[in-house]
Amino acid sequence: MASPSSRPEPSTPKPSTLDAVIRLLRWDKPTGRLILMIPALWSVVLATAGRPPLPLVGVIILGTLATSAAGCVVNDLWDRNIDPHVARTRTRPLAARDLSVQVGLGVLVVSLLCAYGLSLYFNTLTFWLCVLAVPFILFYPLAKRVFPVPQLVLSCAWGFAVLIPWAAVTNNLDLPGWILWIAVVLWTLGFDTVYAIPDRNDDRRLGVNSAALFLGDYTPQFIGFCYLGTWLMLIWLGLLLLLALPYWLGLAAALIVWSRQFYLLSRYKPALALYGQIFKQNVQLGFVLLVGMILGSLL
Repeated sequence: MASPSSRPEPSTPKPSTLDAVIRLLRWDKPTGRLILMIPALWSVVLATAGRPPLPLVGVIILGTLATSAAGCVVNDLWDRNIDPHVARTRTRPLAARDLSVQVGLGVLVVSLLCAYGLSLYFNTLTFWLCVLAVPFILFYPLAKRVFPVPQLVLSCAWGFAVLIPWAAVTNNLDLPGWILWIAVVLWTLGFDTVYAIPDRNDDRRLGVNSAALFLGDYTPQFIGFCYLGTWLMLIWLGLLLLLALPYWLGLAAALIVWSRQFYLLSRYKPALALYGQIFKQNVQLGFVLLVGMILGSLL
C-alpha cells in the first residue's frame, strides 16, 4: 500500500468554457467595466444638460461593455505567455490554458462585431470616432513592450469614451467636450498608474514597461499631478457649463478623496491592499461625480 505522502495530489477540475469566457471578459470583476462606463455617462449627461435620451444611454452602456470586453481579450491574447509568470494574472483563462487562442480570437471577433453594430446607431462623426478607437484597443498591449509610459496609450483609449457620446449628442467636438476629454485622460493616467505599482517587480523582471517603473520614486507625485489636473479641468468645465451646487459638492468630495489617496501613496511602503482599494474608490467617486453632474445640470 502506498504511503499517504506518495499518493498523487487531487487534480483541480478544469473550469467550464462558459466560466472561462466570463473570466476572459472580466465580467466576474465588474469594477473594471464600470470605470470605463463612467466617463461615457459623464459625457452624455453633460452634453445633453442632464437629459440624455434613454435609447442613447442604452447604446452607450452596451458599447462600453463590448469595447471593454474586446480590450480585455486583446490584452490577454498579447500577454498569454507573460501572464503565467505574474502572480496577479497567472489564473487568467488564456494564461492558465483554460481557453485556446482560437476561442480567444473568436470572442474578440464577436465583441468587435457587437461594437460595430452599436456604432451604426450614431451619426457619421461618431461612427468614425468609433473606428479610430479600434487601433488604441488593439495595440495598447503592444505599447507595454515599446513605450515607457503605456498607461498614456490606455488613457487616450479611455478618452474615446468621452468623445464618442459627446459627438453623438452634439455632432461636433467643441471646447467643453475636449476639456472633459483632458480630465478623463488625466484621471485614467492617475488611477491606472496606481494599478501598475504592485506589478513593478514582475514588470522589471519580464521586461514590460509601465509608468510606475518609468517614474520610480516620483510615482506618487505624478499621480497627484494627474488628480490635480483632473480636478482643475472639471472646475473649468463646471464654470463653462454653468453647473449648479451639486456639481461643486461632488468636486469637493473628489478633492478630499484624491488628496487622501495622494497622502497614502506618499507614505513609505504602503500596504499592498491599498492599490486595489484606491482603484475601487475611484469607481465610487466616479458615480458621485456623475450624480453631481446630473443634478448640477438640471437645477
